[in-house]
Amino acid sequence: MLRKSLLLAVLVGICGQVAAAEPPPPLPVEPTGVIETLPDRYPAEWFLVHDAAFFHMSDGKVYVIDTSKDTVGEQVQGMFPVNLMGSYLQVPSRGEIMSVETFHTRGTRGDRFDVLTIWDNANLAVVAEVQLPGSKRFMGMPQRVALRTMNNDRWLAIFNLSPSTSVTLVDLETRSIVNEIPTPGCSFVYGNGDMTFSSVCADGRMLTVVLDENGAEQSRGFSDVFFDSDDTPIFERPAQVGDMAYFPAFDGRVQPVAMGASAAMPMASWSLIGEGEESWAPSGIGLDGEDDLGRIYFLMNPEANGVDGMHNAGGAEIWVYDPEARRRVLRIPLQEWGLSFAVGRGEEPKVLVTNPVDMSVELYDGLTGDFIRKITGFGQETPLMIMSAQ
Repeated sequence: MLRKSLLLAVLVGICGQVAAAEPPPPLPVEPTGVIETLPDRYPAEWFLVHDAAFFHMSDGKVYVIDTSKDTVGEQVQGMFPVNLMGSYLQVPSRGEIMSVETFHTRGTRGDRFDVLTIWDNANLAVVAEVQLPGSKRFMGMPQRVALRTMNNDRWLAIFNLSPSTSVTLVDLETRSIVNEIPTPGCSFVYGNGDMTFSSVCADGRMLTVVLDENGAEQSRGFSDVFFDSDDTPIFERPAQVGDMAYFPAFDGRVQPVAMGASAAMPMASWSLIGEGEESWAPSGIGLDGEDDLGRIYFLMNPEANGVDGMHNAGGAEIWVYDPEARRRVLRIPLQEWGLSFAVGRGEEPKVLVTNPVDMSVELYDGLTGDFIRKITGFGQETPLMIMSAQ
């Protein structure tokens, strides 16, 4: 009985103290309807992280990430959806982002509609939509080389694969279809002059198409054969510095192709690997990039050379090269593994890498190779592609 009386006295005392305490002030009324805007030109520390939602592709999205910040709340600047493995392209001169998407009238079934969606850079809001004809746009792992602008950024060239290949031209001023140019046996769209584009062909050549001021084909031509799709294949996604595209090859070489003339011109290839590194080779999904210092980057796998099927496995290091000197200038050992990466803008470039072990993204210093931070917890599931924000 004494214990119960003592406990009761203690509880009464506590309750008395709580009752005597001043209640906290009411929370301030939060304003509603506040819409933040982003800068028209994104800072060099920002990246676009594309979560393709690989296991439920109709929910793909692109996150705008500020890699200079420490917390998720500060890192995530915005997000816009890109449906069904769509590719996208930021066009700084227009302050817009182009994305190609696919929808069905019944969600996952019904009539198919391919569209070009145009987003505003500052608000991440849709400003226009152009329906693409024929249900034929390239629907695969998102690629930097699936879209490019032409004619002083007035036209957008969109790669189609159905499985026949072609390029659709869209006028971004009138929001209308200009033309469709067939590219049989040749894929993707590479920059090669303001009124010219090139495509890589399965027979080992490059196709170059010249357009007139109305978007009609004026001429086309082919390069000499410079690779064999069976014996000496190259990756279709190059690093590009100026007018030179650097295509990595499965066997550890890099194949330069000059893109500044009226026709794509393959140059002499050179090796990315040195003595004692014979087992290394490029590997990954987004496996190369370039910086504003004129350097090129490749994701390298220590066991990929000569091993069938290892070309998409990713790598343990990123190797950085001076392409003019054909010399490696930096090795960036990754914390665990890399599957894709992108290189930021500016004189002090940062490298953002997808880590497939836990599907985080990791930031490295492009000048020293030092690890900076891991960025995760922003809603990502399969951030398979990354692009430097513009």
